[in-house]
This record gives sequence, C-alpha cells and structure tokens, in this order.
Amino acid sequence: MRAAVMYGAGDVRIENRPDPKIVRPADAVVGVAAACVCGSDLWPYASMPATDTGRPMGHEFLGVIEETGTDVRALKAGDLVVAPFTYSDNTCDYCTRGLHISCRNGGRYGFDGVDGGQGEAVRVPYADGTLVKLPVTADSTLLPSLLALSDVMTTGHHGAVTAGVGRGDTVLVVGDGAVGLCAVIAAKRLGAERIVLAGRHEARTDLGRRFGATDVVAARGEEGVARIRELTGGADRVIEAVGTRSALDTALGSVLDGGTVSRLGVPQYEQGPIGPGVFMRNITLTGGASPARAHIEQLLPDVLDGTIAPGLVFDQTFTLGRTPDAYQAMTDRQVLKALIRP
Repeated sequence: MRAAVMYGAGDVRIENRPDPKIVRPADAVVGVAAACVCGSDLWPYASMPATDTGRPMGHEFLGVIEETGTDVRALKAGDLVVAPFTYSDNTCDYCTRGLHISCRNGGRYGFDGVDGGQGEAVRVPYADGTLVKLPVTADSTLLPSLLALSDVMTTGHHGAVTAGVGRGDTVLVVGDGAVGLCAVIAAKRLGAERIVLAGRHEARTDLGRRFGATDVVAARGEEGVARIRELTGGADRVIEAVGTRSALDTALGSVLDGGTVSRLGVPQYEQGPIGPGVFMRNITLTGGASPARAHIEQLLPDVLDGTIAPGLVFDQTFTLGRTPDAYQAMTDRQVLKALIRP
C-alpha cells in the first residue's frame, strides 16, 4: 500500500509499505476513505531530526473495515467507522472513567508497528474498543464533519468541557486553527453567551464567526489582553488552542480571577507562569490531550442532524500522493486543514 512517511523536518514522502494484516485477534484492518493533516503534525515537520527509518504519519482517519480478527464482535467487514486519534481497549480503569487517552493498553498510530492514518489502510488494535461505527455510507456528504470527530472536534469539545463552559458564560478561545474553531463550536453548543476568538487570519476568524464567535481580537500580547478585557471585563473560561508560551500568557492575562483555563495546544514550552501571581488569583488550569473516544458518541448525533458542521475546517482536498504538498500548504498558512483522499 502507499502511505506517508516523515524522514525529518520538511521531508514527507509517499512510499510503498507492506499491506496491513491482522496481527492480534482484537485487530481490524480499515481501508482509509478519508484522512487529514493535523496541526500537531506540523511540529515534527518543522523540527524532526533526520532519520533513515522514517515515521508513518497521520492519526485522523475514517474508512471501511476490510477484515477483522477472531475476537472482534461489534464490527464486521463493510462497516464504515471513524477512528479516534489514539487506540484504546475501552475496558480498562482509565477508559471506564472516560480517560481513553491514558488507556493502559492503548497507543498511537505510527508507532510500535501500527500504521499511520495517512495511507491506504490501517491495522487498528482493539478494534471493538477503538472504532465507532457510522450510520452512513462512504459517499456521504457528511464525511468531512465525521472525520473531524477523529480529533479536532472532539479536542475542541474537550477544551470546552474541561473549562466548565456553561450557559451564559463569556468564553475566550485563543487560536484560530482548526482546534480553536472547533472549540468555538463546542462553546456555543454548551450555551456560552459571548465567545471571543483571538486570531489574526481573517478567513479563519470569519469562519469562527460563522461557528458562533461574537467578537474577534487580532491583536497579540499585552495589547491583545487589554482589548479582550476591554470587551469582556475578563473571560469566565478560556480555551488555549495553540500550545505556545505566548498563547498561555494571553489566556492567563485574560481570564477572570476564579476562572478556568483549559490547554488544548500541545505545549511547545517546558515552564509556565504558575507561581504566586496565578496562585493568588485562584485560577484553575486544566485541559490536556483529549480522550476522543469518550466524546465521539456524544457529538455524533449533532453531526448527523446538521446541528454542527465541523467539517467546514477542511478548506482544501489533496490526493494521497500530494500529502507532502498538504504539509507545506498548511505550514505556509495557505490551507487551514488539509483533507486527504487515498
């Protein structure tokens, strides 16, 4: 099969790799119908040291089951399924608490002999626990929004839930990438009254307004914080969807005392301002990697009936063979989020 492999910063290649096969009885092989490039894929694309072996890429995909192991009971060949961005058994103590990201038997696509999602097929461990069957066919116009449940929509939702967004809240979303825009959707869905989107890319913030943002602040740093506080008096809840230290500083500077900041962006820093200044303000710092499997079935009905349309974050489609172009286009901010069709 063909699949995308990263060999170092700026070096993504499409190459022929062995076809996935059932290795363990709980496995399934999924033929990929749609995948995408994640914003988090751009961090190694910018900085990964060169390697001779390469790393299979992609952790967001949906597709049709081609084969199942003997222990798979809930799924069968021909089912259309969406895969959360990590696999999990859905039975361990962490999974039963809704923290599938910490599954004791789980793992990540592209590591430990498991295929990446940016390819023609994927072997999925713990298929019954991981995959969610979709009640549509592979030619459905809903596929982009269903694919968004693999990561960006469930991650945005995770930020809103952990921040404690509720009816009447004023919410700040820091970052106008796909996760930030999905966090706007999530905040509106949970009843936020005012949603401020901090971002400076007009096409993206326009989409954010379409999703429910009531205000947009393009200024950054202290100027941005001052503008947010001028608009709101301070946010009850903040969802930080970038992962840089400056984005965290904006979040902490904009939140009300006693408010909550949820971090969704993968941190590109080791230390943050969590000393006496933050302590004295009684700010709750929460968030983290989303347990996507726990959220998919909560959000699925709203996608199916059109209440939310997170698939609008996909603004360009690439064939699998052009996946390297998709990485570069997202790096150059020519594309918000690239959809990949095998």
